Amino acid sequence: MQINDDVWVTVRYRLFDVQGEPLEAGERELTFLQGGYGAVFPLIEEALAGQTVGFRTTVHLEPEDGFGDYDADLVRLAPRADFPDELEVGMTFEGVPGARDDVEDDGLYTVTDFTDEAVVLDGNHPLAGMALRFQLEVIDVREATQAEIEREREVAGGYDDPDLAEALAERRDARRLEAHADAADEDDADDDDAGDGAASGGRGPGRRLH
Repeated sequence: MQINDDVWVTVRYRLFDVQGEPLEAGERELTFLQGGYGAVFPLIEEALAGQTVGFRTTVHLEPEDGFGDYDADLVRLAPRADFPDELEVGMTFEGVPGARDDVEDDGLYTVTDFTDEAVVLDGNHPLAGMALRFQLEVIDVREATQAEIEREREVAGGYDDPDLAEALAERRDARRLEAHADAADEDDADDDDAGDGAASGGRGPGRRLH
């Protein structure tokens, strides 16, 4: 069966930077609905279109094709007193703690550094500004049911219902939070496994390639 729109595709992938250094520990698997539903980057869908199980390829993504350019304006400095007593680098917050009520900012910010007086927060995705290389292998392809297609359209934000839009936004934020948590966990694993070449890893995009 060929990969076309509205079919489920399962890939096994590894993620590297342009120097060939792995950004995630080991191989991962991802299942997504082909057809622009937002689960993977468009260039990955383009590379897989028309292919079948067993197909292997490498896809190179510039920052604008992946997680975007690094935006220095998303780095914030906030008072240490606005944060919990137990604070660690890698912790993630929705919005900047202590921000004025009239400033709407529900982005996810990761603690990158802190002192007794201030905390540095970064609202960029951990892989923002990086060129990436995905090694992909297609391991399964199957047709999607109409119900599955409709559900993925909802997840992609294809409806105008305000309540649904809010729920979908919460789901997207949860996915971003998972991505940031994965990044922090893998950084910790790197520290624990330093010197073990088989356990090399790093900051990654979570379970969805978007």
